[in-house]
Amino acid sequence: MKKRWILNLILFTVVAGLVSFLYLRPKQEAAKGSTYEVSAYKLAEFNKIKIEFPAKAAVIFDKVDGYWHLTAPYKTRADQATVQRILAVIAANSPEKLPATDLEKFGLHQPVIKLTLLRNENDTEEFLFGTYNPLTDEQYISHRNNVYLIANTYGEAASTQVAELVDKAPLKPTEKVAGFDFSRLEQWEDTRLSLDLVDGKWKVSLEKAKPTQNELNEWADFSWIHTRAKSVELYTPDRKAVHPSFEVKLADGSKVHFDKIQESPELILARPDEGLMYYFPQDEGFVMLNPPINLPSK
Repeated sequence: MKKRWILNLILFTVVAGLVSFLYLRPKQEAAKGSTYEVSAYKLAEFNKIKIEFPAKAAVIFDKVDGYWHLTAPYKTRADQATVQRILAVIAANSPEKLPATDLEKFGLHQPVIKLTLLRNENDTEEFLFGTYNPLTDEQYISHRNNVYLIANTYGEAASTQVAELVDKAPLKPTEKVAGFDFSRLEQWEDTRLSLDLVDGKWKVSLEKAKPTQNELNEWADFSWIHTRAKSVELYTPDRKAVHPSFEVKLADGSKVHFDKIQESPELILARPDEGLMYYFPQDEGFVMLNPPINLPSK
């Protein structure tokens, strides 16, 4: 009898524990899953971005004709995807939302990054980035008198090196390709190669060339419209130096001039009008300067 009583007690304890587990688990999961939105802003709201650091120059972007441009510490086209990653903080979610009453506790009294988004000079939103949570490696930020804990990727995006903020495309998004003049490159000097896009079809200046439209479309698309350099540097033209060069013809009748600084072991192209120098792998660079025009072998 005593053994049966003990057995019943054990079974009761097990069942009670199971019921308690099932009862409490949904609450724990619900609590764990609750998040807070840092903001409800839209990306299109903002026309200027300012990123300030304690010990280096501020980085400033301005939106011009729908595209982001770097305006400080120097002026040039910005990498649009990188700017979008910086702006993405407005859509961040946080497992915590605390009143911003003790900024020193979160390293926000001396923030490592101050990100200001501007609709206009008198309408701004400020995000301060503080210390990291040692357990989760998430970062504390403050915005509108609240403190949030967000993924560290947002702070990393805002801290991107300036060289990586420059657009790595050799052509502007608004520059529509209409042809190429390769006649001043060594391999095409004798033939004076030129290509023109006329009524949607490529015309090649060499009578012996047997190009196919698909091949030329794919070449132009891969090598010039969607290509990205592996790195970009500022470029100051040396007026005493003479480099092989070529021009990209645009749909509006203008041309973009490129200097070929080097072809091996990597292709280096310079764009004097924007003061930029682009670095491409040698194989990609060869394709860029040698369109598939299918000349007969000699």
